[in-house]
Amino acid sequence: MTVKGLIFDLDGTLVDTLDDLTDAMNAALEPLRSFILPGGSPLAAHLHLCRTVSRRAERLSVELATLESVNPAAVKYLNRLSDWFFVAARMANDGGKDDVLWVPGANR
Repeated sequence: MTVKGLIFDLDGTLVDTLDDLTDAMNAALEPLRSFILPGGSPLAAHLHLCRTVSRRAERLSVELATLESVNPAAVKYLNRLSDWFFVAARMANDGGKDDVLWVPGANR
């Protein structure tokens, strides 16, 4: 399926597929014990940036839904896409080993 096809065929199946991909990556990672700051490897930093863009798109689509008809699956997909970017960024940081952890007061 092409990207163009994905845009017009957005449905629950696509969201479920993205969930499955995210879960498979996440299974290889240690559970989080701290918040993670964007950064680490260049690839991880770019993936964190992609996550912020997809979150922004999600917020804007929710706002748009108050004015226009918006496919609920599109909003859900954007939410799951940002989750995928987050987990992919952790994978890009050597499977989470090089994640930049938030330490209260230390990262200022």
